[in-house]
Amino acid sequence: MRGHFSTASDERRAAPARPVRQGASAVGDADEAVIRRFKAILLDEIDLGELSRMDASQRRVRLERVMAHLVSREGLILSSRQRNQLVRRVVDEAVGLGVLEPLLADDTISEIMINGHHELYVERFGTLQRIPSAFSSEEQLVQTIDRIVSTVNRRVDESNPMVDARLPPDARMPRGARVHVVLPPLALNGPVVTIRLFPKAYGLGELLARGTLDATTAELLRRCVRARLNVIVSGGTASGKTTMLNALSAFIPEHERIITIEDAAELSLEQEHVIRLETRPANVEGTGAVPIRELVRNSLRMRPDRIVVGECRGGEALDMLQAMNTGHEGSLTTVHANTAGDALTRLQTLASMSDVEIPFPALHEQVNQAVDVIVQLQRGSDGTRRVVSCDYVTSEYDEPFRLRSLMRWEPASAENASGSGRFVVGAALPRLRDRLAAAGERLPDDIPVEERR
Repeated sequence: MRGHFSTASDERRAAPARPVRQGASAVGDADEAVIRRFKAILLDEIDLGELSRMDASQRRVRLERVMAHLVSREGLILSSRQRNQLVRRVVDEAVGLGVLEPLLADDTISEIMINGHHELYVERFGTLQRIPSAFSSEEQLVQTIDRIVSTVNRRVDESNPMVDARLPPDARMPRGARVHVVLPPLALNGPVVTIRLFPKAYGLGELLARGTLDATTAELLRRCVRARLNVIVSGGTASGKTTMLNALSAFIPEHERIITIEDAAELSLEQEHVIRLETRPANVEGTGAVPIRELVRNSLRMRPDRIVVGECRGGEALDMLQAMNTGHEGSLTTVHANTAGDALTRLQTLASMSDVEIPFPALHEQVNQAVDVIVQLQRGSDGTRRVVSCDYVTSEYDEPFRLRSLMRWEPASAENASGSGRFVVGAALPRLRDRLAAAGERLPDDIPVEERR
């Protein structure tokens, strides 16, 4: 780069500035022509070779300096706020992710949904909100998609119109994200992009402060994890299962060897001895995929003290149940289900999806013997995420599934289950008390023991 710029034509330097409307509209969503014009000028002026040798932060600083000079040179009369907005928007469009840049930097946003270039939604505090700004054209959106997927060496086009990838944390997305893209003709709205920003790793203390669960249940779960009980975190989509799984994993003792297995690595464990495994999708030729089930099988040969599976959603449930029943107690996983009872049934169904022919009654018995505690989460209509029940599995062998409620959420109003209410403590059976005692733990004082008659 010669100075800040490469050589530009004398004709354009001598040309008078094009008329631009004054005020916020000159750089707002209503005048995308201004953005496109300065983007073209910026890309024409800069030395791309020199920029490629800079890191992301240096590159952005250099471009903002160049852009500020261009705004002055072109004769725009803007306030400081409008000038800064224009510079930021043009640089975002030129080398960043355009209108996504401020959204990715917003800690209150958990998900970004793009329904074609003209429609943009975000999830903030559990509720959906439409963003007034959007992409100026489908071409701009496709260019942004290419920039996103190229960072993880993936490709999406007409021959490969869908992609699902994890984006590692970086300066643009400090939390990391999982991105899913569907292109036309599969998507009739135009390119559809869903970006799930990985949540901050909350501990149980923070979940207590948010009202996700009460102190008695938190203490019970801590003791269950330390006593090596197998815990299933159940709930619907976006109910906070991964956040709860991460919080529970913090209670695994420091000296144990932990292996985590996920589709997209979201868990952030604090322990030192953690092995992280992540699935791999098929390549363009449709080969090379490594599913969760293969990772679960291999983890059993890696001398794990604990196995933490991000989510059971297929045949890997069988391998997980077998691991729980054959010396790998204290395992943790999540499953999609609306109630604790449904979670047991779903695990049995998922286990039947494996390529191993096992009679359904035998799978039922494996679930009964493997699962100890089910933590059920629910996302309310107002976006709140809460533990609505904590149950201990009391059924054995071929008995019908039977649960003992240790805690449940009791809403103040049946018409508004997501509103105010209280946590109601149940009673434990001697079997749970004895299992905790054998591991040097005990039930919290607030949970009574109900002797069977």
